[in-house]
Amino acid sequence: MHLQVADQLPRPSKDPKGLADIGKWMCAADLVHTIHGAEQQSQAQVQQQGVTVETSRDMHDAALAAMIFSHLAPVRLSCIRSLVVPAYTGPCLHPDCKEPSCEGNRLSIMSGSPLLMRISLPHHKYARKWSKAVIEFDVPSDLAQLLHTYLGAPRKALLEHHLLIGDACPYVFMDMHGRGFVAAAVLTLYWQRWLVSRGGVPMNPSMCRQVFVDERQSNSATAGPSNQGAAMIMGHTVKQWDKWYDMQYHPRLAQNAVDGMQSWRAAMLQSRTLAAPDLTLGTALHCGHVLVSDSEESRYQSCCSDSDIDIELD
Repeated sequence: MHLQVADQLPRPSKDPKGLADIGKWMCAADLVHTIHGAEQQSQAQVQQQGVTVETSRDMHDAALAAMIFSHLAPVRLSCIRSLVVPAYTGPCLHPDCKEPSCEGNRLSIMSGSPLLMRISLPHHKYARKWSKAVIEFDVPSDLAQLLHTYLGAPRKALLEHHLLIGDACPYVFMDMHGRGFVAAAVLTLYWQRWLVSRGGVPMNPSMCRQVFVDERQSNSATAGPSNQGAAMIMGHTVKQWDKWYDMQYHPRLAQNAVDGMQSWRAAMLQSRTLAAPDLTLGTALHCGHVLVSDSEESRYQSCCSDSDIDIELD
C-alpha cells in the first residue's frame, strides 16, 4: 500500500524556474539560438581566417553542441562520446561488445555524396532491453554540412596539433588534449565551460534532455517531431518522459484540470434545467410511508405504524 501511494505522489524535484533562478537552466529557444550562433560564427571564422587550431577548435565545439541539442532530439551523451569517424576501420571500441561484425557507434557517409550521412548506435542504454535494436537515422542536411566541414581540414589541424599524445583519435569529438571524451565528467565540464563562454549558464549537458522534454510537453509546444520518435532517438520511451524528464508534469496536469473545470462549470450552468420530479400521489400516504398492494386479493394494506418499524434510522 505504501508503494502504491508513493507511486501516485509527485516526485520531488526542482522546476525550470527554480533552476533558472540559480543559473542552472536555459529554455529550449535560448539553447537553439546560442548553438546556431556558434555554428554560423565558426564557419565564418574558417572562411575569413583560414584553418587554424583556434578556428578548428571553435568549429569542433559548434559541431559538438549541435549534436547535443538543436538538430536532433538529445541523443544520450554516452553515444555521442563513443561516436567514431567514417574513416575508422578498426574493431568496435565498446568495452563489452562481443559481436565480431559490430562497427560500434558510428557516423557513416552514404554512397553518392559526402553530405549524406547516417548515425548508427548499436550500443545504447536500452540495447539489451530492445533486443539489440539499433538506433539509426540519417543526419539532417544542415548538421551534415557542419560535420562535413569539421571532419575535413579543421579536424586534421587538431589531430596534428595533438600528435605528441600518440595514436590519432578515432572519435568524432575530442577534448583539449586530442583524446576522446572517455569519461562523462570530462564532457560535462567541457560543455559547461563552452556554454558559459557563449553567454549561457553552467548547465549540465544531460539537462538538455529535460529542456527538450519540457518544451515538447508544454501547452505552448511548437510543431516538431512526434514524441514517440523523439523518445526513440533519446534512447527511451515516452513513459519515461513523464517519470524522469518532465519536471512540470504534475503541476501542469493539475493546472490544466483546474482550467478545464471552469469550462465544465460553465457548460453545467448553461445546460437545460431538469424538471423537478412530481411527488404528488392520488392516495394520501399514512405517516409518509409507501402503501403495499396485495395483487391477489385486490385490496390495500395500510403501512405499519411507527411503533412497528424495526429499522433504526440515523
